[in-house]
This record gives sequence, structure tokens and C-alpha cells, in this order.
Amino acid sequence: MTVRRAATATAVCGAFLLTGCSSNFGSNSSAEQDTKSKQSLNVMIGSSGDAETKAVRTAAAAWAKKTGNTVTVVPAQNLDQQLGQALAGGKPPDVFYVGSSVFANYAKGNSLYAYGDQLADKDDFSASLRKSFSYGGKFMCAPKDSSTLALAVNTTMWKNTGLTEADYPKTWEDLEKTARRLTTKKVTGLVVDGSYNELGGFLKQSGGWITDAGQTKVTADSAANVKALTYLKKLLGEGVLKYPKQVDTGWGGEALGTQKAAMTIEGNWLTGAMKTDYPSVGYKVVALPEGPSGKGTLSFSTCWGIANKSSHHAAAVSLVKALTTAEQQLSFADAFGVMPSRDSALATFKEKHPQDKAFSDGAAYAQGPVTVPGFTKVLTQFDTDLAGLATADPKKILSDLQTNGEQVLKGGN
Repeated sequence: MTVRRAATATAVCGAFLLTGCSSNFGSNSSAEQDTKSKQSLNVMIGSSGDAETKAVRTAAAAWAKKTGNTVTVVPAQNLDQQLGQALAGGKPPDVFYVGSSVFANYAKGNSLYAYGDQLADKDDFSASLRKSFSYGGKFMCAPKDSSTLALAVNTTMWKNTGLTEADYPKTWEDLEKTARRLTTKKVTGLVVDGSYNELGGFLKQSGGWITDAGQTKVTADSAANVKALTYLKKLLGEGVLKYPKQVDTGWGGEALGTQKAAMTIEGNWLTGAMKTDYPSVGYKVVALPEGPSGKGTLSFSTCWGIANKSSHHAAAVSLVKALTTAEQQLSFADAFGVMPSRDSALATFKEKHPQDKAFSDGAAYAQGPVTVPGFTKVLTQFDTDLAGLATADPKKILSDLQTNGEQVLKGGN
């Protein structure tokens, strides 16, 4: 979820993604492959900041030096928009980031070269992530990393309020009590982005979710989901939960870093941001509180997409293999805070980064995103509705989500 800080998480590639990016973007057989020994690849990424951009460029340069090829890495200002335009124009980058939330739109549009099965050690990638990046029975692209949600608390505020480690919230009731206790005239107890990408964890903790496990049925208007949104509405009404813009910040990490929030819910991209932007602010990451149905968190990932229209498939696959080795993933983790997408590398990550235990432990039970083609616009509307949750009817919000989702599943997208 590295695009979160760049505010592109809800971008939908304009009309291109909403229509599946059209099916005339090329096919595996239509791309004329360049068999020259030296090739030039263009890579487009949605970077979380300078640390990520530098790390990717360094890794790509090492591959280029070893193979004799050249690589140009370009960090997009708005990845989905720029990539959508490039695909529509017929001149896409050879390799690019594809978020799991929009992956199916590209896959349906035949914009991606399916190379996943060419990876000899493909089973080392997390099973849930392989599922997120599979379409039509094919493992399309290798997940570059992984993120989950956890609760981050300002340790100084925590201590000054008389709270101890024993008070870290374990339940929804605990979370409400501590958020209330930490809220002052200048500080909000809990600041969380008003998007399903952050608030969706409460749906899982309540026993609900947007679709069934197979993503063949919309389950948005369930009693469990109503309970979750009703709980969040209560916290918003009490003023102990606010959205970032309500405290004049852009996201939860900024609210925590500027000490306008005592707690926030974010993914492990928070680690790099706090280290770079707010190194003097002490904080601790703990697991999200359990809800009526137990644990619940969300997972996010991005894959290394290869364009169908690229004429450098073989070289592009070679580059991706180099960028996704266990060693390289651990290097990326050290550089900008993401977790490895490989099970073998994740085990090492847990040993090297004990402070991120809540994030890494969450990978075992995290809910992946909805990856139904055309569902992006449904979730964008859901986010819009969640922004007004404080004064809205949770049942109405979920009823609309149910209706909109069913229309997509029935082919009405």
C-alpha cells in the first residue's frame, strides 16, 4: 500500500479502469519480442517517498549492470492516472506497480502479461497474495511486498495519561475507553482515515466483510457490518475518533507524527514515514483490538506488472525475478518499511524487526481486498459515504454498497 501517502489509493485510472481498460491493449502473442542482448526497460512506480525510489533504482541498476541492459525508474505523481493514460495510448512502461485493489481491472482489460507461472519458486509467495494477483486461473504477477493494519500509539501521551502497556486496547470497549481518555482540546484519541482501507478492519472484527470468500456474492448489508459502522459512528459522535482532515492532516501517520492524534490505525508503511518525517516522536505498534467475532485486519499489496504490449517480456521477467528475491525483499523492508511477500523472507523479517510484530503477525489472518473487475468505482462510492458516517445511517450506507456491488457482479459495470 505504498501509494497511500501519495494520495492515489482511491484513484481509478479515470475512465480506463472503470471500463476494464478496454480489451484492445494487446495480447501475449501480439507483443513483438526484442531478442537483442541489450535492452532498455522503463519502470513506473507509485513511490511512498525518496527512500523507496532510491531503493528501487539501486536494485534495478544492480540488475542492469549484471545483465548489460538499462533501466529507467520513474516515480509517478499519480500512478493509476498516468499508467491508465499510458495503457490507453498504447505505449505503457514495460514494468509497473499494480495495486491489489485495481489489479482485476487491468487483468480483465488484457493489459497484463501473465508471467507468474514462469517463477520457479512461485509457491514461496504468500498464498493469499497469489490469490489477490490471479485472474482467470492464472497467477499474473509477482507481489512485491505486503502490508497489514495495526494500531499505533504515541508512547509519551500514553505514559503521561497514566496508561501502561497493560492498557493497550484488546477489545472495542477498551479502544473506546482509551480514545476517550486520551482526547483533549488539542489531541484526538484516535485519528483514522475515513476509507474502507482502514475502517474495513472493523468489519472483519465484527464478523462481516463486503463479499463472501469467493467474491461471488456481496455481503455488505449484514448485521455484522451494521454493528461495526454503528460502533464507529458512536466514536465519531463522541469526538474521540476523527478523520485526518478534521485535525488538518493528510493521513493517520501525519496526525500521529504531528501529535494531533494519540492513536492511529495504519499499515506498516507508517514505519518508514515516522522514521523519515517524525524521528523524535515515540510510538509503539500493537495489534488491532478484537471485535465481537475476534481478530481482524486487512492486507494490501502491489505486484510487479509487466505490460502485454512491451516488447521486452523476457528481460522484464528477469528484472522482476531479481527484484523479488528473498534477499532483495528484505533489503526493501529495511529501506522503506514494507513486509516481504515471500513466506521465507517474512520469517527472517520477523526476527529482524520485532517492533513490527503486530504487522507481521497480522499477515496470518488478514483479509485481502475485493478484486472484482469494475468494483473500484463501488468502493470509491463507499469511501465517499464513509466520510459522512458521523451523521449518516449505517444501514443506508451498507444497503447502497450492497446494491452497487450486486450490479457489478451481475455485469452492470
